Amino acid sequence: MEKSRKIIEKIKAENIQPIPKWYFKVQNWLIWLAFALSILLGAAAFSVILFAIQQTDFDLISQFSDGGLSLFLALLPFFWIVTLLIFLLVAIFSIQKSKRGYKSTWSRLTTYSAAASILMGTLFFISGGAQWLENSFAKSVSLYQSIDEKKKIVWMQPDEGYLGGTIENVNGDSFLLKDFDGNTWAVSYQEAFIARVILLEQGEQIKLIGQKTGKSQFRADEIRPWGGPEHRKKMQERNQKPGSQP
Repeated sequence: MEKSRKIIEKIKAENIQPIPKWYFKVQNWLIWLAFALSILLGAAAFSVILFAIQQTDFDLISQFSDGGLSLFLALLPFFWIVTLLIFLLVAIFSIQKSKRGYKSTWSRLTTYSAAASILMGTLFFISGGAQWLENSFAKSVSLYQSIDEKKKIVWMQPDEGYLGGTIENVNGDSFLLKDFDGNTWAVSYQEAFIARVILLEQGEQIKLIGQKTGKSQFRADEIRPWGGPEHRKKMQERNQKPGSQP
């Protein structure tokens, strides 16, 4: 009784008031909102990671002089990987602070959070949202180097046999290519492998593997699309045209 009396006196002396029930409800809702936002943002980050992987020509990695490591590292989206990890941690901490979060182990929370972000991120990537998000982010944040900009650095090495740009004019077994630095190249392609999705025409963005044969001359051994969903869409549109060949 003495202990109870002291507690009552302390409550009166410090004017301690009971915390209303709505406070805990709001707190729980905010925790779940933080969890949901973390999952969504983590999914967005994962979709961009998938987009970066899509842009990497893994079948060409062995052709790069250093075994392809520079190509892979150059396109690796470290910013988005770190972002994914941060939001996964926020999601885990959020759910752990929820009403029944203490019942779940770290391994289970990590598995559930990662699975949710991966599933939603994959769906976002398939819908084409990853490229839109990455491009929008690159335009909004000046310090951010987009995946496309990284690709241009990798494929602007004509002395090493790699060249990228836009076709300006086609003439027989050669064409003029304006690279991403604004230089014009005369490209010959008599025996080159040409990817099926490519039509050699003005305005087509491509990347080449071959050999520099002069100051502004290049011999292409392989001609591939610059990459991305736009080429698949273009191919589908071509196949849908009357008289087009599959």
